[in-house]
Amino acid sequence: MNNNQYDYDLFVIGAGSGGVRASRMAAAFGAKVAVAEDRYMGGTCVNVGCVPKKLYVYASQFSNAFKDARGFGWDSNTPQFEWATLRDNKITEISRLNSVYDSMLGNAGVEVINGRARFIDNHTVDVNGKQFTAERILLATGTWPFIPNFPGSEYAISSNEIFDLKTFPKRLLVVGGGYIAVEFAGIFNGLGAQTTQLYRGPLFLRGFDEDIRHFAAKEIAASGVDLRFNSNIAAIEKLADDSLRAILEDGSSIDCDAILYATGRKPHIQDVGFDRVNVALNDDGTIKVNDEFQTSEASIYALGDITGGMELTPVALAEGMALAKTLYNNEPTQVDYDTIATAVFCQPNIGTCGLSEQQATEKYTDIAVYESNFRAMKHTIGGRSERTYMKLIVDKKTDRVVGIHMVGEDAGEIIQGMAIAMKAGATKAIFDSTIGIHPTAAEEFVTMRTARAS
Repeated sequence: MNNNQYDYDLFVIGAGSGGVRASRMAAAFGAKVAVAEDRYMGGTCVNVGCVPKKLYVYASQFSNAFKDARGFGWDSNTPQFEWATLRDNKITEISRLNSVYDSMLGNAGVEVINGRARFIDNHTVDVNGKQFTAERILLATGTWPFIPNFPGSEYAISSNEIFDLKTFPKRLLVVGGGYIAVEFAGIFNGLGAQTTQLYRGPLFLRGFDEDIRHFAAKEIAASGVDLRFNSNIAAIEKLADDSLRAILEDGSSIDCDAILYATGRKPHIQDVGFDRVNVALNDDGTIKVNDEFQTSEASIYALGDITGGMELTPVALAEGMALAKTLYNNEPTQVDYDTIATAVFCQPNIGTCGLSEQQATEKYTDIAVYESNFRAMKHTIGGRSERTYMKLIVDKKTDRVVGIHMVGEDAGEIIQGMAIAMKAGATKAIFDSTIGIHPTAAEEFVTMRTARAS
């Protein structure tokens, strides 16, 4: 397939989820492909995102498991947590995954080039002083944590550094109200740190269903995280013992050992030679693309987080697959962004798919809401007061389930299956006629019979 006018059919900048999928599939379809990566194979998800985060979530859940065990007859004492063991085991696992990604690309016939790629023109990039030409160039460099500039901001750390701290922060201050902030507050609370989460707004997890936000806040606070809304840092001071003091905008202060800023991410497109190509940006700095992921420069494409869509690994994977099929398999493919399920691995977990109640009210003339709030069977003997909340939103006209939400243990695992039903267009009648698995939390979704009074 290679056009001899160029070195490659496709040159990919960034070996994260989207870039790897696009390059592997394009190569499988016969294209000559190269990938340039200047940091680590697998991108954010594998190295400083989904994978290490979930490993740390697992680690943090043992503190409750040891306590729960006593109610079930196990004479268990909570042992001491060793941060270095978790951190170093994580490093070993990520190194293994880096090698897997490297091999995966090599086995697919993709040439891997280590280094920062910069545009020379719309068909040429430079990596380590060597130039490469390509018929098409794909930008898949993802996003990067953003810490605002304020007095003492240099003492704050981002989600990139939090996994590999030399010593465990016994007192952690988390700033932010998105899923990253909420997840890390839960992780370090579970690992035994005195954890405080600040958010400048009145309630975190903006964009999620209102009932989910309120219920999650109540349960997270009950788990031990000190939630402080309508609060923000004005300055950070380093104290004589190397601890930190956060001075808040109201004049109060919080002393801690580390301050994690999870206040947003920005496209990682600095120093790629944008001044040499005509790639238009959206108002928020993300890259503007059409439905085929093509930028304003016809030979340059972009996908994943840098395009301003849903910042989810499976979305980038789907986009990479769609791009490869469209360009190199004569199979025009577009990604369906409706009913994409997602989870927040806070404690308890949040799982969600489809519309929030607020969105459904705006879209449909008449909706019905079904909900369930209960204490999971496991906790009746384990002793935890943690509760689970589930919610179904139905368009009355068609009886279709248009939103499904949950806060509770294994919410992500449960909502994945429910998302398949929603994608298939399941109605409330189908949910009702489905026989549940007893005793499980998931069966609640097929036994909700009475709509909430409007």
